Amino acid sequence: MVGDGRSYLIVGNWKMHRTVSETVEALLELTQRWKGAEGVKVVICPPFTAILIAAKTVAGSEIRLGAQNLHWAPEGAFTGEVSPVMLQELAVDYVIVGHSERRILFQEDGPAVAKKFAAALENGLLPILCVGENGAEREAGRQGQIVEEQIREVLTPLKEPGKFAIAYEPVWAIGTGKTAEPEDVQRMHGHIRTILGKCGVAAGQVPILYGGSVNASNSASLLSQRDVDGALVGGASLRNDEFLAIAGQAAQLAGRKI
Repeated sequence: MVGDGRSYLIVGNWKMHRTVSETVEALLELTQRWKGAEGVKVVICPPFTAILIAAKTVAGSEIRLGAQNLHWAPEGAFTGEVSPVMLQELAVDYVIVGHSERRILFQEDGPAVAKKFAAALENGLLPILCVGENGAEREAGRQGQIVEEQIREVLTPLKEPGKFAIAYEPVWAIGTGKTAEPEDVQRMHGHIRTILGKCGVAAGQVPILYGGSVNASNSASLLSQRDVDGALVGGASLRNDEFLAIAGQAAQLAGRKI
């Protein structure tokens, strides 16, 4: 975030990967190897089936726990859904909201994302709001407009947004091996800060992450950009060596003057 030094949020989104036993094995290694670093927070978002054991495994360590999704209702007849109250009881701190895969594959629209975002805040969870354009929107030069619409439809209904983060994830770069150029990422992150300011949010206090084929080879150049406050890591988060390398690069950058 903007200031005298740097602080980073590095989030691993495991998506629909790893069984309970595989989760324990991976997290035991991570907790043993990651002892924390000044200015760096590391979060792992396992599948729902493994959250309980994950909470027990990371307890007392320097790794925080996140969820990949939530429903906006505290309870009810919503087969297959998980409520914010359930997540809170499991010591979940963060939750991903509006990921492009949820928007595209499960037809989550803006109003649904907005309700999930509000529910996370109301229940003491820190939502990570995902925004980003697809390839056609980018080719048409509409990426700035699309991102602003996605942010405004979530923040406008709220009187006083609490703590949250934003993850800019251009849809065309997710799981494709393609990554936006660092200069383009910086430009969009700066645009997002401007949008937040227009919405009455203290933009310098909102971590803005980049997501989209982040790996150990490109993370340093991305994280060194002025308005990049971390990374939402997909496939690379399933490889402990690579994920720890990304966190380590963040640790090297943290605390440097901007």
